[in-house]
Amino acid sequence: MMLNWKRREPSVEGAVPAEAAPSGLDVVRRLSRSVSSLGRDAAEVRGVLEDTQKIVEAQGQAMQALASQLGEVQRAQTHIGEATQLTHAAVGRARHALAGVGTEVGGIVQTLREVSVAAGEITQIALQTRLVAFNASVEAKRAGEAGRGFGVVADAVKDLAAKVEASSKAIVGRVAALDARVDNFSRELLSDGAPGEHGNKRHHNNSSSIHAAFAAVERDVERISASAEQTRNTTASLNERAAELEREVAQAMRGLATAFGVSDKFLRLSEELIEQIAESGVEVDDSLYIRGAQEAAGEIAALLEQAVQAGKIRLDQLFDERYQPIAGTQPQQHLTPFCELADRLFPAVQERLLGLSDKVVYCIAVDRNGYVPTHNRKYCQPQRPGDVVWNTANSRYRRIFNDRTGLASARNQRPFLLQTYRRDMGGGKFVLLKEASAPIVVNGRHWGGLRLAFNF
Repeated sequence: MMLNWKRREPSVEGAVPAEAAPSGLDVVRRLSRSVSSLGRDAAEVRGVLEDTQKIVEAQGQAMQALASQLGEVQRAQTHIGEATQLTHAAVGRARHALAGVGTEVGGIVQTLREVSVAAGEITQIALQTRLVAFNASVEAKRAGEAGRGFGVVADAVKDLAAKVEASSKAIVGRVAALDARVDNFSRELLSDGAPGEHGNKRHHNNSSSIHAAFAAVERDVERISASAEQTRNTTASLNERAAELEREVAQAMRGLATAFGVSDKFLRLSEELIEQIAESGVEVDDSLYIRGAQEAAGEIAALLEQAVQAGKIRLDQLFDERYQPIAGTQPQQHLTPFCELADRLFPAVQERLLGLSDKVVYCIAVDRNGYVPTHNRKYCQPQRPGDVVWNTANSRYRRIFNDRTGLASARNQRPFLLQTYRRDMGGGKFVLLKEASAPIVVNGRHWGGLRLAFNF
């Protein structure tokens, strides 16, 4: 950036002396602070967009799930409607069958009555037989000794006739009782609930309980069918509204994506302006942290190269990307072959850089994928099972931070990179930070980056 300043001579009384005019360096420094403040605002806007995007995405997923559930409800109601139609038809068939049964039962009643008539006739015949046998017995006794054998037969006939008469009377009694019950059942089956031929009110009040039960079933089936139809119509309306909301959510997502793109360009422009000012050699507020990150990156690189040369770790182990998940950790933590080495070597550098300024928040070395083998000691607390919020804030080691800022710092190969971002502290809490990072190169290969974060 070229800044040309001409020395102004006072021409009139009260003009500003040349010595009082701001120097180019002062202007650049003020510009740097303004751009830094602009970057902070841009990072806050981007953070709000991120929060909004998460909410909209959750709403979109919820609408998709709702639409799916509504479809299931609609299909279920269709099946219910079909089932009720079949049930209604089955009840009609049962009614018809009962009418047939009623007719058949009427035939049985008639047959029973014929049986009763026949039994009555048997009773009359038995009675007559008893009378004839009695008369024969009397005549046999008058005949004296000659009629004795005939009298025995007459007595036997009389006794048998008495038994026949008793049995036939019993048949008549039982048939009468059965006839009454069957006849009543027949009337119930054939009854449609209307008064009898003579307008018998009692018969009307005591109409068929069987038909009443069938009528109740039919009414229930009709209510079910009506409810299913109403639910189906309501669900169809909700489905249309859900589809409309889903389209609105999709539109909002597209709008957010556009806003994200603009905010990213805006944020990156402010970061690039600060970088250009820092590269010009002008001492700005961020220069201290840029130098600190570069020096720390060089120290970490030297320590790793010495470890490889001393045989403490192989180069392929140092660049191993097979991150092994640690069971039961949340957020997820991982192990790599270089974790133990990092635990021994990195703290000496990382902890010292925390004292660079009271604004420094953390200093960490990460590999090119954003993996943090060991963090600053205050963030290397063992996880508490089930306490995700506490773990997110205090157990930040052995984790992969592959967000926009994390990956950019990890994969940057320029002398330094300045970024502004929101740091997730868990539980919906964020901290707005600036970060200076510098590449870590081991034996000519880019291993990762040194991230130095600090407050505004």
